Amino acid sequence: MEINKRVETERLYLREMVPSDFSSLCKILQDEKAMYAYEGPFDHGEVQEWLDRQIARYQKWGFGLWAVVLKETGEMIGQCGLTMQPWKEKEVLEIGYLFWRAFWHQGYATEAAKGCKDYAFKVLHAQEVCSIIRDTNLASKNVAIRNGMKKMDTWVKHYRGVDMPHERYVVQKME
Repeated sequence: MEINKRVETERLYLREMVPSDFSSLCKILQDEKAMYAYEGPFDHGEVQEWLDRQIARYQKWGFGLWAVVLKETGEMIGQCGLTMQPWKEKEVLEIGYLFWRAFWHQGYATEAAKGCKDYAFKVLHAQEVCSIIRDTNLASKNVAIRNGMKKMDTWVKHYRGVDMPHERYVVQKME
């Protein structure tokens, strides 16, 4: 299989997800604790829709959420990447991240998110990138802060029949 690497960091590389990543993706998206910000785990159909949406994003935008692979083992430990997301009346470029719980609290999310920020600024020539985070998700807020972002504004998103307050953390390209 040809590996379509997009981002490389000290311990990780990020590549486009492929259909064979389904079982690795299930480890993340079907974990109740990992998915609390989404109001619970996904079933197999929702995981497949998520994977299909990323593959469609690669074709449309040239980016999406990528598989985060541990260089040392070749194992997919999470996903992190760039997506266009609705925010109030516009679409914004967002860095999103979700990791398999076994790999939390080891700095992987921050390392991957920083790599995505660099990609957004250097490859996509974006002037600004953000992370949109549920207001109760302290760990993700901390990743955004370590990625040089500052809280900019808030908005209530409606997902799975629930009103969810979200905060947008933003960093701008330094000239």
